[in-house]
Amino acid sequence: MTNLIGMKLVWIPAGEFMMGSPMSEAQRHSTEGPQHRVRISKGFWMGAYEVTQQEYLAVTGNNPSIFDLPVESVSWEDAQGFCRRLSQKDGRTYRLPTEAEWEYACRGGTTGPYAGDLEAMAWHRENSGDRTHRVGQKRPNAFGVYDMHGNVFEWCQNWHGDYASSPEVDPQGPAGGSYRVLRGGSWGTDPRLCRSAVRVGSTPDGGNSEVGFRVVCVSAPN
Repeated sequence: MTNLIGMKLVWIPAGEFMMGSPMSEAQRHSTEGPQHRVRISKGFWMGAYEVTQQEYLAVTGNNPSIFDLPVESVSWEDAQGFCRRLSQKDGRTYRLPTEAEWEYACRGGTTGPYAGDLEAMAWHRENSGDRTHRVGQKRPNAFGVYDMHGNVFEWCQNWHGDYASSPEVDPQGPAGGSYRVLRGGSWGTDPRLCRSAVRVGSTPDGGNSEVGFRVVCVSAPN
């Protein structure tokens, strides 16, 4: 669907996946485990692309970016404000994806380090020319979502914390913490940090030229 400001969203169906990375995955970090089964019980609409500067400007009247193209240099708090304003404008409920929703959508049914050929799907340190690129120029994953590997890191809704060791349904993450989750790697990171399971954290008021976001819509379209 396409919403009021022209943002394209694609449907992510309900399903199950193994969240995190297996012990055998190359360059794995301990924060990516234990790998455990997660069920996403309800489908949702997700931005086909990272939020662009044009979209951010249309909703907030402000453009904090250093580069042109996907919006970046936004904090988790900025992203929350965008979601609130977009919800008011569009009459549907928008929010950041949970970490589980993000990884499920990123993988698109795959189980390896990446959701396909990384060079075909991602802008990272070795091919980006030290800058962001226009959204949607690389190959999408099986769900039709672009740039989940590389271009800019993406904020998730929940706090950064340890994973559960048993199966979960729609996990929301820990109740509190110091850092919010960032996923996906960026134009400035080593390719290994673009893996589907990589997770890092930053303070909610943090943000730099490698950090952006995408939204999910949890209200039925008209």
